[in-house]
Amino acid sequence: MKGLFIHGAEDMRLEDVAAPEPGDGEVLLRVRYVGICGSDLHYYFHGKNGENLVREPFAPGHEFSALVEADPSGEWSPGTPVTVHPARYGSPVAGIEDRPHLWPGGDYLGSAADFPHRQGAAAEYVLVEKSMLRGLPDGLSLRDAALAEPLGVALHALTIAGDDLAGRAVVLGAGPVGLLTVAALVARGVEHVAVGDVQESALDRARSLGARETFLIGRDEVPTTSYPVVFECSGVPASLTQAVASASRGGVVVQVGMLADTAIGVNLAPLVSKELHLRGTFRFSTEIDEAVDLLAAHPTIAGVVTHVLPASEAVEAFATAKDSAASGKVLIEF
Repeated sequence: MKGLFIHGAEDMRLEDVAAPEPGDGEVLLRVRYVGICGSDLHYYFHGKNGENLVREPFAPGHEFSALVEADPSGEWSPGTPVTVHPARYGSPVAGIEDRPHLWPGGDYLGSAADFPHRQGAAAEYVLVEKSMLRGLPDGLSLRDAALAEPLGVALHALTIAGDDLAGRAVVLGAGPVGLLTVAALVARGVEHVAVGDVQESALDRARSLGARETFLIGRDEVPTTSYPVVFECSGVPASLTQAVASASRGGVVVQVGMLADTAIGVNLAPLVSKELHLRGTFRFSTEIDEAVDLLAAHPTIAGVVTHVLPASEAVEAFATAKDSAASGKVLIEF
């Protein structure tokens, strides 16, 4: 089979490798579409994601859709369309029994956090545990189903924000996760979703997903003290400063974008004077199930996808995904 492997910074190769064989409790999948995530971009362009260094040929990819190829148990029929919850959980911890994604000792498809690495789905075939499979409802295409994992991330950010979104929210950063956060807010019935970004093209995509107000950071007047909930989706320190400024008194700021693992310059003074709640959000627990249902019920969410390239053009696909002015979500097709 063909597999896509990162060997180091800007060294990615489509290679012939042996197809895996499913063991007890495993299912072999025929991969169709793999989304390029921000962590994948770091692995390719820098050879690492945070402290996670690529130390062996490494297949990226944790956002994907596939067809069942073989299930030794017979539970899943060949040809069944699926997406996958990419997490394996560690040992339960008292106090967070209901948040298995925070338990230590787990892993995630397409992660170099451990060694040997947890290989990802960027290959013609991949093995997963049966419990990770999610069947697709009628009418949901394999292309669109590749968005289930990142939409699950966005939905978990809404979970972290709390039940009362008060009809108004602002999203800072209209990259793929920011756009899916917009889509999730609109699908949840939030009437006024505002979006800020540095790229006009990104704001165009946000408007197509239902954003009621947009502003170009660096040119337009940025709202301040206006929104009870702010989602910071860029991971840029200046944007977190803006998020704190834009939150209304007693409001909530949810940090969705991954921040650099280093000291950063952020003005958090309003956090105290406005009694804000600053909350982090990490991956998701069960929200991928709601994501599958939302993608089937709201086909317009798939507008987040701007490019689909074959695996033979993976290097171009990664370059396109890095260019936020030119692309939203980029998929690789196998």
